[in-house]
Amino acid sequence: MIRTIALDQNNQLVKDLEIEKIVNGNYLWYWVDFHQPTEKETDYLRTPLSFHPLAIEDCMHHMQRPKLDYYEGYTFFVTQTLNQLATLKEEVDFFLGKNYIITFHHQSCTEIDEVWKRLVLSENLEKWDASYVFYLILDKMVDNYFPLVYQIEDMLNELDENSKRRSMEELLEDLFDTRHSLLSLRHTVTPMRDLLYRILNAQRETYIKGRSEYFSDIHDHLLKLTEMIEANRELTTDIRDSYISLNSHQTNHVMKVLTVITTIFMPITFIAGLYGMNFRYMPELTWKYGYPWALFIMAVITIGMSLWFKKKGWFK
Repeated sequence: MIRTIALDQNNQLVKDLEIEKIVNGNYLWYWVDFHQPTEKETDYLRTPLSFHPLAIEDCMHHMQRPKLDYYEGYTFFVTQTLNQLATLKEEVDFFLGKNYIITFHHQSCTEIDEVWKRLVLSENLEKWDASYVFYLILDKMVDNYFPLVYQIEDMLNELDENSKRRSMEELLEDLFDTRHSLLSLRHTVTPMRDLLYRILNAQRETYIKGRSEYFSDIHDHLLKLTEMIEANRELTTDIRDSYISLNSHQTNHVMKVLTVITTIFMPITFIAGLYGMNFRYMPELTWKYGYPWALFIMAVITIGMSLWFKKKGWFK
């Protein structure tokens, strides 16, 4: 689907024009949005829009790293947005010229829809131009990163507190899933941060028309997101190490208890084994009080060793 909107010389919005008319017309600026375009609709990027074949090829290949490329008369941008429901990366491409912006995306993009609606309903069209549309879409993309990071922070707090008394295996499984989500976020936020840095420090014309302070604000948000993601990854490492240490401590405690029990039963087992042998000539076998004395000695050994281990603190 292709939709168009343009601002004519009378500062009036004109929608749903044919691309040939809008390109060859006398408009202050225009915006063409390619939403899940067909192969025939994609051909408009070649004619009449006349974009470079390499830029068109980048549009057709999904999930590239955010970047910008300079071409004669326009700048090509590859950006990434995040699906709020599935936390999946989705690519959005921009062609930004002096008096136009072209957006190209294979999936629905809520950020573009919101800015489009805002433009249509705007009563002050003088501040609008192609670079302002580009800024608004980028700003909403970055703003939509924050809820996902906050959601992960809440999950980490829940894992850390473990108020539901879940097993360690379940906690570790959720923890590794969270680390995977943070890694995916970092692979999106960090390239976007680098892209904004290149936009702000570009030596060539990027057609942002003196709006550096707006894009600098987006860059600051991306820096904050990067710090939050790194802090959360460090927190997941701390929680993981704590769980592993706790598990090792519990294992060591169990092994210590089993060792104590085994040690107590060793002399008792020796006595029982000694007098359980089937030799015929053993002096103690004919002793009248041998059995109760054997039990008594076993009890004394058990109680004595238990008290000694308790004194040493092995039962704590």
